[in-house]
Amino acid sequence: MLEAPSVRLAAVCFVCVLVGSAPVAGVPGAADGTTAQPAQSNVGGTVTVADGETVDEIAAVAGTIIVEEGGTVEGSVSGLAGNVYIDGTVEGDVSVAAGNVEISGTVSGDVSAAAGNLLVAEGATVSGDVEAGAGNVRLAGTVEGDVSVGAETIVLGDGASIAGDMRYDGDLEGNEAAVAGDLTRDSTVGVEVGPTIGPVASWLFDAYALLLHLLLGAALLALFPRFSTGVAERVADDPVRTGLAGIGVLVAVPVVLIAVAITVIGIPITLVGSLVFALSVWIGIVYGRFAVAAWLLSYAGIGNRWLALVVGLIAGAVLGLVPYLGGLINFLIFLLGFGALAVGLYVHARGSRREPSPGL
Repeated sequence: MLEAPSVRLAAVCFVCVLVGSAPVAGVPGAADGTTAQPAQSNVGGTVTVADGETVDEIAAVAGTIIVEEGGTVEGSVSGLAGNVYIDGTVEGDVSVAAGNVEISGTVSGDVSAAAGNLLVAEGATVSGDVEAGAGNVRLAGTVEGDVSVGAETIVLGDGASIAGDMRYDGDLEGNEAAVAGDLTRDSTVGVEVGPTIGPVASWLFDAYALLLHLLLGAALLALFPRFSTGVAERVADDPVRTGLAGIGVLVAVPVVLIAVAITVIGIPITLVGSLVFALSVWIGIVYGRFAVAAWLLSYAGIGNRWLALVVGLIAGAVLGLVPYLGGLINFLIFLLGFGALAVGLYVHARGSRREPSPGL
């Protein structure tokens, strides 16, 4: 009996959160007598198993997961990614949630996917079952097990071969004779994928955002320690004025960028300005949570800025889970951080202009 793709993929997403950026330990016993290397699993970026490379398994949250032709994964491939390309060999299962999943190599186990597009290309072989909830599915290779697919469009290629049964929900096109077993339309196929994966994926992306906030915050504290301390002090000393400054900049900058964009020559300036503004907003979010946490921790006699960063960002993430009130509080905290950032940059710019030029 086919396992529900929603259950398996939910478990995969949970495992990815736990594994995060940590590589999976290698184990001896590769077919050629060597030790298989752990996959370069991570959070963000690209995870690649190159031609001639053998890894234990892949468990990652990444932009792209690639198993190149000639590459081998002795275990399973699981993760959340923008794109997943299996051109080599996976001796275990492939369980992923991704924008695009393309399998043109060999998978010895099952394939479970929640995806925008799923392709089992001509010449590809899946020895187990294929379970998917997707926008579009094309099966042009060989599936030696059963197929359970829910999608808007399902296409069976001329070279497709499905040894078992196929249950589907969606518009089926192409070579229906490719199915050796029973071909059954089942409206329940794929229905559970969205409701189950949605909350898990949302939680996973929240964890991913928290990690990015932590990395940005750590960079700011390490590279600009005095400026970061000044941001925290401004929030603590005059939160009302700092918050008002945040509102003013938040409203004024987009208005200026739109005004500049009216002229043709101003469009490139607006594009660059928009990117800088977006980055500033992100920094404002991190600074706000850091500053408020530092302010509150100071009442307990704790002056550790690194602890303030971690506590502030985790508290902000938890607040984001509280309907309405949590979002409002986080927005107010952002205004404090954004305002402190703007004031700090303004003070720094004025100070730089007042410094005498070399030689004067």
